Amino acid sequence: MRQTPTEPFRVPPSYLRDIATTEIFMRGILLWLLGIPIPIIILLYLFHVV
Repeated sequence: MRQTPTEPFRVPPSYLRDIATTEIFMRGILLWLLGIPIPIIILLYLFHVV
C-alpha cells in the first residue's frame, strides 16, 4: 500500500526562478526571430527584389 506524504511536494524557489528566466529568454529569442525578418522583407519590397 502506498503511503501519502504528510506535506505536499514543494519545488525549490531557485528552480522556479530558473524556469522563469528560461521562459523569458526563449520568448525573447522567438520575438527576435519574428521581428528581424519584417524590416528585411519591407526593404526587399521597397527595392523591388521581392
